[in-house]
Amino acid sequence: MVKSLARYHGALLVAGAACILVNWRGLGPLWFVGVALVVTSVLLLQLGTRAQRPPREERPPVAVDVPAQGSWKALNGPATKVPSHTHRLAQTYAIDLVGPGAPEPVWFWPPARRPEAYPAFGAPLRAPADARVVAVHDGARDHLSRTSLPGVLYLVAEGFVRSLGLPRHLLGNHLVLDLGDGVHAVFAHLRRDSLKVTVGDRVTAGQPLAECGNSGNSTEPHLHFQLMDGPDISTARGLRFTWHYRDADGQEQEGVPADGVRFTPAMRLSRARRD
Repeated sequence: MVKSLARYHGALLVAGAACILVNWRGLGPLWFVGVALVVTSVLLLQLGTRAQRPPREERPPVAVDVPAQGSWKALNGPATKVPSHTHRLAQTYAIDLVGPGAPEPVWFWPPARRPEAYPAFGAPLRAPADARVVAVHDGARDHLSRTSLPGVLYLVAEGFVRSLGLPRHLLGNHLVLDLGDGVHAVFAHLRRDSLKVTVGDRVTAGQPLAECGNSGNSTEPHLHFQLMDGPDISTARGLRFTWHYRDADGQEQEGVPADGVRFTPAMRLSRARRD
């Protein structure tokens, strides 16, 4: 129940702040209501995040395909730290993939770049296993990059505002796959109008699903990928996963690449997962 209520923390925070701000006469019933709403919002967020922590006894890592082709670099992944992002929104073991040859971050100029300046923008993304599509969201714009100092500062403020809304405001264009056996995969920050599937479609491992984009809470075009134990990102818990890939030296590896490691998929998943 706490996890379900936590999704409304943003609305409570906004309502509480409004009550405090409009209460120009000082302490009074409206001011106390506002403070109570703000405190409730903070508590719900903390409790909801804690409720999405994985259990102590976790299932073994789920073997899936790398959900893309070609060369990529891993960032913010579980091989370097856990949680890799945060427990909230089942991101405990999430990973970000950026393409090679991307423009380097700068201090001030240019303050932003168009997404087309990044090689990853428009790169095809593929199903990591046989699955069924259970959720899609499209239509969010692919915004300018946020990799300069002014851009990062803007991202912090923008991310806070986005966090007050529904998860789709953070994820941007995204899709959720049901891989069976209680495993669900999330693709986030997809390119607008690139989704090739809809809810109810069945897909096979390696099938093109969408393109890498820069929608939602994103600094530059990249793929945010994660597994979780349910279809609702607001209440599910993150799951560990393992890939078969080749590192920059051409050595085959099993697991998840550490932050900064460049890699390519080594092979497709040999054993298809079914509902």
